[in-house]
Amino acid sequence: MNFPESEAYLYSLGNEVEAMKLGLENITTLLTELGDPNTKYIKVQVAGTNGKGSVCAFLNSICLEAGIKTGLYTSPHLISITERIKINGEDISESEFARLATIVRETSESLLSNGKLSHTPTYFEQVTAIGLVAFANAGVELAILETGLGGRYDAVTAANAEIAAITRIDLDHQEYLGDTIEEIAAEKAEIITSETQDAVLGAQSRDVMRILRKHCRDLGIEPLNDEYAPWRTLLNDDGTVNVELSLYRHEPIRLGLLGRHQAENAQTALQIAKALLLQGMFLKFEDGEEEVRIVEGLKKARHPGRLEYIDNLLLDGAHNPGGATALRQFLDESERKPITLVFGSMRDKSVAEIAEILWPRAERIILTRPSNSRAMTVDELALFTPNSIMADKLTKTDDVAEAIEKARELTTQDGVILVTGSLYLVGEVKKLLNN
Repeated sequence: MNFPESEAYLYSLGNEVEAMKLGLENITTLLTELGDPNTKYIKVQVAGTNGKGSVCAFLNSICLEAGIKTGLYTSPHLISITERIKINGEDISESEFARLATIVRETSESLLSNGKLSHTPTYFEQVTAIGLVAFANAGVELAILETGLGGRYDAVTAANAEIAAITRIDLDHQEYLGDTIEEIAAEKAEIITSETQDAVLGAQSRDVMRILRKHCRDLGIEPLNDEYAPWRTLLNDDGTVNVELSLYRHEPIRLGLLGRHQAENAQTALQIAKALLLQGMFLKFEDGEEEVRIVEGLKKARHPGRLEYIDNLLLDGAHNPGGATALRQFLDESERKPITLVFGSMRDKSVAEIAEILWPRAERIILTRPSNSRAMTVDELALFTPNSIMADKLTKTDDVAEAIEKARELTTQDGVILVTGSLYLVGEVKKLLNN
């Protein structure tokens, strides 16, 4: 298959959430047939509701600064599927992606025809396998793996990571993970297994931390930072955050990702870096030099589509109440210009709660529908309009291109167009901007 053919094949397997089949049997069988590529390097798996992508971005930046040959696997992508697989900070090439997608497809079809698989591996299972094989072929020393959904039965968990980290847990994907935050926490905790060598627990509510600690205790694992002490932070006028690292001999660090909430994600990434230090990943440096590399990595981290400014557009994939709360805090503290909100969401999201948090902050609200089978229609979105929002503030559009065009018409020269509610919406807008 060439690249367009490989994309078309993978998309033919169905929407990566709607067609998802939770379980590790298929992906484990597939990886075994592919030669167990996940055994060729050290792995870090990051799960959580909010912040896991940012933690991966911080950690990847730290490791690149440290000269560690690193693979990064994330989801979803914004523009090209190749974004999901990075080697030393660069997206996998389209030709290499297609080559590996062909191998994974042929292997899957062979296993299915021989009765060794119960069903064709899903979109997410096959892309995960492509990533793990790509990392093995590239000879990476470390693979940073972002969990797709949940933890216990997510395909990434089949990689059996030596280090497991869990970022802040909130309500999301309840139809798959459980109705309560405690049930969701229990599902995500399952990325920590008896084979896990080190576990890192990010900042959590008291009840969630209790569940995570008990899970670790039952496995005989002592988390590296189960007593969470927040860093001191200073928010700059441009939305960047300075943090004070009392453990290090440096002036306050300006983080590379915007928003006060990034301080806890940076702290989680730092704890993972300490776990890697225990694994011997940083031992090539003179005493203290690894500190400099970590600090530089925190400064240089980038995460597209998350509080990303492009001219007068602000893109943020806040798609659950926790993400919306972090975005609202950023707007209240850092963005003083009038805001035109372009909003779209998937059907399985807590739109009423997100709308209550974000919509009152906007001067104008433009509803739209991303081209995704899970997306809400604009009429469905309008039903969640908070009582405080006057009807004349709302505009409905048929598609994302029209929404951006309308936003530009309605936004004054000193205004900001905020695109949020879904990473799929953010990705579609970035494609429009690229074109």
